[in-house]
Parts: sequence; structure tokens; C-alpha cells
Amino acid sequence: MHDHSHYLQRILLSRVYDVAVETPLEEATTLSRLLGNRVYLKREDLQPVFSFKLRGAYNKMARLGRDELARGVIAASAGNHAQGVALSAKKLGCEATIVMPVTTPAIKIGAVRRLGGQVVLFGESFTDSFEHALDLIRQTGAIFIPPFEDPDVIAGQGTIGMEILRQHPGPLEAVFVPIGGGGLAAGVAAYIKNLRPEIRVIGVEPVDSDAMRRSIAAGYPVALDEVGLFADGVAVKQVGEETFAICRDLLDEIVTVDTDAICGAVKDIFEATRVVAEPAGALSLAGLRAWVGRNQIRDKSLAAIISGANMNFDRLAHVVDRSEIGAEREALLAITIPEKVGSFRKLCAIIGNRNITELCTRFSDPEKARVLAGIKISGRQDVAELLAELRDQGLDVIDLSDNELAKLHLRHLVGGNSPTVANERLLRFHFPERPGALLNFMDAMRVEFSITLFQYRYHGADYGRVLMGFDVPETKRNDFEDFLRRVEAMGYAHADETGNPAYNLFLGWHGKQS
Repeated sequence: MHDHSHYLQRILLSRVYDVAVETPLEEATTLSRLLGNRVYLKREDLQPVFSFKLRGAYNKMARLGRDELARGVIAASAGNHAQGVALSAKKLGCEATIVMPVTTPAIKIGAVRRLGGQVVLFGESFTDSFEHALDLIRQTGAIFIPPFEDPDVIAGQGTIGMEILRQHPGPLEAVFVPIGGGGLAAGVAAYIKNLRPEIRVIGVEPVDSDAMRRSIAAGYPVALDEVGLFADGVAVKQVGEETFAICRDLLDEIVTVDTDAICGAVKDIFEATRVVAEPAGALSLAGLRAWVGRNQIRDKSLAAIISGANMNFDRLAHVVDRSEIGAEREALLAITIPEKVGSFRKLCAIIGNRNITELCTRFSDPEKARVLAGIKISGRQDVAELLAELRDQGLDVIDLSDNELAKLHLRHLVGGNSPTVANERLLRFHFPERPGALLNFMDAMRVEFSITLFQYRYHGADYGRVLMGFDVPETKRNDFEDFLRRVEAMGYAHADETGNPAYNLFLGWHGKQS
């Protein structure tokens, strides 16, 4: 183990506050109650570039001589370091070229350009961009500003640890730090472990970008063949030599989390701060939640560094879709019920007061109907209780909450044609979305017509929307029209989609009688 105490002086003498601000350490009160601990968020999303990266970039560049600044600077970055370098270059009056992976979110590319940086897109990961940046340096003679593998960069990031100890001088069980190349984790650990060694410093990595965890296990920096790109800010194939040495010696442990857990943490942060953190920015909180659950930690003070909020808008749909399961707030169940009138409504009654987020079925068997149900929960214990209730009613049920095929694809594909239904009518209904609205709707749907298709998904809109198929024989067409008029009078407006070409192409039976 090496002596890293020299970083204390480097951190204390850092010049980050020429451009950076001291960000608050705020308690997330709702999350604290939920987890049974005092959870504090270090709000690096409040920096001028919405990320901590400004600290290390400026601390490095502020120490360059005039001749060096005149040659311009080059950086390789997935986005946040790029913005830090661009803003620092603007402050110091030099030119900045940023090499970014082609997978970089557009919001980060645009931000760099607005700050005056020249963007070069190259490769799919940081490592690819880094190698291209080195080629440009050889061609131009510009000064390279590394994102993590530099003592001044590490020291700049370490000022976050300094602020945490100043803002929370009392007992602190652990600080959770996201890891990409390791600069932030190294700097924070170097400061905290030298002054308050009793505080745990815990690194957090995505399960598909865990270069530091694997390196520490191997005893040397290893290179990953591939990295996951969802948390693009930490998509690093190989950590630095210096950051590896510090993290190996000073980190207490490393926690890995999956995409669903990260999405759940994004939602937690939004509910606590009204800020949408980027995936890498929410990584440390996802690790905190996982660590608390695994170790059954109670009544401790815990801090998570929210490292950035440069979220690309087009990722929000995926985050919303996965966040409920990731935060253990939604269960996805496959339920088999008898294929007969009234069974569907009975299932809704068994689910009871629990909020239904999704309910889908398609007629495929004259004896059994298979229903995909998404249900709001407050934790895994709710799933066990619900499974027991459904099985007590004689229903077969499978928990698909951890099934990637179901979560990624099947929940969006439930449907298809049904050759045994020759007289199907397809209707779209909508109703004001409020607690219990779906069950009230099902009560209104009590008819002597078999339901051949049902699709509902809660989208957070003001109106709930349901797509339903009914088996309506020729002899009951008038009765069905009477039913629709009654439902309309009850406030459930509808649109008949039986003639819609999308229905006929993808859901209708092409061989049915016209």
C-alpha cells in the first residue's frame, strides 16, 4: 500500500473555485424514511456545467503556462469532462478541441459547442476517443487534458470530499462515489481516508462497465473488451494507473448495479430534488440503495455524490419504463385465469386497491387466458403477498419482474391475431385517470360478451386509455350497440377501430368473414 497523503495538500491548494461552486449536501428526507437511514445527496448537478468534471479540468488547466495555453488544449470525453474543459478554456482564453465518442448524448455535444469547444466525434467508447486524441496531439502539439489520470485532475475532484467533511462534521457511515476512470473516487478517497479513515468510501460501477472492480480483483488495470453505454459518463474500458493505485489502497469496496437500479435512482433523485440526473449521475445512489438492502443497514448517515445531470431527452422514456421495477416499485406478473366472462373483472378485484400500471391479454385458448399485469408495490415483500393472494384464489402466477425478455420486449408485444375469433370488434376507450378508475371501468364493462383483447398501460396522463376486443356474433350486434350507448352515457367515450388498417394488419385475423 502506498502513501497517498500528499494529495491532501494538492486538494487544499486546488484552484477549482475560480469557476466551480461549493455544492450543497442535502438530505433526501423521503428517501431517508424509505431506507431507514439518513441519506444525503452531494449536488454536483448544480455546477455551471451540471457536472463535477469542471473541478478537475480547471485545476489542471489553471496550472498551465501561457505558452502551453497558447498551443491550445485537447481532451477526450464522453461529455461532462468535455464541458469542463470547454468552460475552463473559455475562462482562461485558449482554444479547446474535444474528441467525443459517437454515442455521446446530443445534449452534451451541443453544450460543448455552445461553450466554444470544437467537437470531433470518434469511436464508440472513451478509450477509442482517447486514442484518437493522442493522434491529434502528435499532429498539432496541443496540450492533453486527461479526464482522470492526472494528479491535478484527481486533486480537483477531491475537493468534493473536502466539502463533504466540512458540511457534515458529525458521524458519517459511508460515502458512495461513481467510478468511470476513477478520478473522482480516487480524489474523494484520498481526502476522506486520510482525515476520517472510519468513514467508508464505496465505489459504484455498472455491472457492464466494472473496469475498476475487475482491476482490483486482478491486481492491475485490466482492459474490458466491451462496456455498457447506458451510463455513458462511466463507459470506460480501462482505468488509469494512478487512479487504480489509489482506489485499490483506499476504497473499502465496490458495488455494482444494473440498468434498472440506475433508472430507479434517477427517479429517486427527481423526487428528492426535481432534477433529472443522467445515468452516471445517479449511479452512486443506486449503489447506496443496493448496499443498504444487502447489508440491512439501519439508522446510519450515508452520502451519495450526484455527479451530473446532462440527461439526453430521448433516454427519458427508457428510464421511466424501467425505473419502477428498478426501484422495486412495480412488479410484472404473468397470471393465468379461466377464459370465461367475469374472470378478468375478478382478477382486478383480487388485485384490489393496488395501483395497476399495466394490464394486457389476448385470446388464444378457449380454456385459459394469460394476463400480463404491472402492479405498483412498495417493496419485494408486497410481491410475495400478492403472489400468495392470487395463488390462494387458484390462479397460476409467475413473477417476471427480473425477466429481461418480458421487460424489454414482451410487455410491448402482447397481442397478435387470434384465428379462433371470427367476429371481433375493436374499441378504444378513455376515462379520467385517478385511483380506482380502472376497476370502475371494469365494473362498467360487465357484459355478456367475451373479451378477446385488453391492453392498458399507465402513462401518467390525465386520461387512461384502454384498447379492448370483444367477440360479437352477428346475432348480438344490436345488443352490443346498446351496450356501447350505455357505456358512453356512463362517461366512457369510445372509438371503434375495427376498420383501422393497423388493426387489420397486426391484430386482426386475415381469414375472418367480412
